[in-house]
This record gives sequence, structure tokens and C-alpha cells, in this order.
Amino acid sequence: MNDRIGNDMTDLKPSASQGSPFRDEFPELLVKVHGHDLVYLDNASSTLKPMAVLDAERTFYSTSYANVHRGVHRLSQMATEAYEDARRKVANFIVSRSANEIVFTKGTTEAINLVANTWGTTCIGSGDEILVSAMEHHANLVPWQMLCQRSGATLQIVPLNDAGALDLEALDRMLSPRTKLVAMVWVSNILGTVNPVEEIVAKAHRVGAKVLVDAAQAIAHRPINVQSLGADFLCFSSHKIFGPTGIGVLYGRCEHLDLMPPWQGGGDMIREVEYSEATYADPPLRFEAGTPPIAQAIGLGAAIDCIERWSWQAIQSREEALYTHLQEVLDHVPGLRRIGYAKDRIAVQSFLLGDAHPYDVGMLLDAMGIAVRTGHHCGQPLMKRLGIPGTVRASLSIYNTHQEIEYLGHSLHKVAHMLGISS
Repeated sequence: MNDRIGNDMTDLKPSASQGSPFRDEFPELLVKVHGHDLVYLDNASSTLKPMAVLDAERTFYSTSYANVHRGVHRLSQMATEAYEDARRKVANFIVSRSANEIVFTKGTTEAINLVANTWGTTCIGSGDEILVSAMEHHANLVPWQMLCQRSGATLQIVPLNDAGALDLEALDRMLSPRTKLVAMVWVSNILGTVNPVEEIVAKAHRVGAKVLVDAAQAIAHRPINVQSLGADFLCFSSHKIFGPTGIGVLYGRCEHLDLMPPWQGGGDMIREVEYSEATYADPPLRFEAGTPPIAQAIGLGAAIDCIERWSWQAIQSREEALYTHLQEVLDHVPGLRRIGYAKDRIAVQSFLLGDAHPYDVGMLLDAMGIAVRTGHHCGQPLMKRLGIPGTVRASLSIYNTHQEIEYLGHSLHKVAHMLGISS
């Protein structure tokens, strides 16, 4: 089937030599999928890794590996310095006041759960309200459901308009002195919608509420300054910005972290331990029990170095050009229906193709070497609100090319023809 699908598109196949000044830094783009050159359009799920990140982890493991913080020998000191240097890089990357405001976690999900199980347990009680949006990833919904079940608080859902943008007038009506937390995604992983987080933070603070921003999608597409943003907490994952899996970041303002109890016990989170009791380290180590993800932190630091070398201006300019081209190509695919068309968006597009199930479309595209995401994208409530089972999602990054977008368009034409979709 693969040869038959690809026969009439030979001249459209993407080439690693074309189209992107960033492309040569990503070795996985040389992989063949079902005999085709890989077209990786699943970047909202996870980005590919540049050689600099792979080299950083390999060098650490092969030349300076040891555990951190507890050793007086040279290798441990080198590892500790590299690990804490990565923390400083993150702090500078998001313009935090101090590296002590940066807690390393397993990812965005664990970062949100950490806040829910420490700050939330301490500060949220019966009669309080937590506001989230109708476009939240499960990771920024389920932890607050669980907290409300434990505490007696109420979870309120801020609705969307038909374009997939947040209903700010509804948010204004819902905010009240009972609101203790607004937990909001910056960029929807399904709709591509960019929420006006600065405005949301200001509105929440006016009623005395704290704000947690899920920046898992935003972090790869725009610079972040947590001081000017004003949020109380912000979370993101390394693997969304060309770094390793297994590590994420919780930014928390010092005054909040200082008051939060530890979540897990053991290892570096202690100051002094007796058989009957323990005292705890200051943040951020208070929240980093056990051996931390040392190599992953170093890899994250290397990914940040890459982004700063590439520059945000170059990244955003390239993504905007690619996204504009994607929209033009999708306009000509028969039976294609976009899901989400808010005015302020990033380079993510969910869509449906006629009445075809997203999985069927995704599998046929995979046979042509194209990697897209299919399903509910960890947003089942939003899918139910939209009345659909899921979507196909194409998400772009700096190493994608205009030729790949053309290839996607021609492949979708082929899939539509195979499935009998004409309009």
C-alpha cells in the first residue's frame, strides 16, 4: 500500500537538504518511515532533539557523571555545578528573579500536581472556588478536580466562544472573592488558541486570587518573562522545547514556595532528620526529593542554549511563515474542516476530514511518512463540548519546511480520494 500511495507524489517528497536553516541540527529527520522521508508534524506533543542536546547528555554520562549535592569528590562537585547551572539557565530563560524560584519536576503534569498537593492543600478550603478554562489539558483539570473533592472547594469552568477563544466576559462574571485560584493554559494544545494571560492574571489578582499558568505549549513559541507576566506559578516541560523527556519546571514566586509544605520525603529535601521528626530544606530543594534528573537538566540547559542561539525573532518568523502556508494548503483539501479559529494562535491546527475518523486519517498519513497526532489530545471534555470524537492535529516547528506542507496537502488530497470524500 505504501508504494501505491506514494507513486504520484515523488516530486513532492521532502528533502533534508531543503527549506530550513535549522534542519541539519536534528538527526532524527533523516529517519525513513515506511520507506518515505519523515515529515514530523507532531511537535505540540513533543519536539525532536538537536545534536547539541544529545551531545550534552552523552558528554555528562561519559566524562563527569556522579550524583549531586552530597559528594565532596570532584565528579560530584562537577555534576552539582552542571545541574545547578541548568537551573540558572532556566531562571534566566523565563526572567525569574532567582534560581531559587525554579523547581525541577518530571514535567508539567507533576508540576501542577505539586502545587495542588502543597499550596492547594494549605490554601484551598470548603466554599472556595478554582477557575479553569474549557480548553484545559487533563493535566490542568484532573488535579484540581481531586483537590476540590478533598477540600470541599468548587471547580468552575470558564467557557469558550464558537471560534475557540476564551469568553473573557464570562470570566469577569465568574471571578469573585470566593475565587482562590485561576489555573489557565496559555496556549491550547488542541485549538492553538493563545489566551491573554497578562490580562487574566491582572483580573484574578484584583479579586485576590492566585494564578497558575500552564505554559507547556507556549514555551516553544514565544519568550516568557514571569516578572512582567505576574503569575504566581508557571509550569512547562523540557521535551516541548527540544530538551529531554523526564524533566519539567515549576516556577513559583518565592513568597509562595517558602510557605508550601514538602510533597515527597527523602533525599535532598531535608535539613535535619531525627527518628521522630524532620526539618526541611529551603526551596527549591524542599520539593526535589531523591536523586534528581541530572542528565535531563543538563540536556534542558543545552536546549535553552540552542533557542537563544537561534533567537526568538528567527523562530517566530519561521513559524508564522509556515503556519500561513499551512492554512493556504488546507484551504484546498476537499472535505477538510478546521477545529478552532481564534484570532490569536500558534502554529497548531486541528482538523477533520469529511466523516472519516481521525485515526483512519492519521494511519493513512503515517503510511506516507507523515507523523500527525490523532485523538482527543488529553482534552476529552473539550471534544464533548465540540461534539466530535477527536481531531487530526498538525503542529509545526522550526525544522519543518514549506515542501513538507505541500506534501501534507497532496497527501490529504490522496487520503480524501481513498475515503471517498469529495467536498
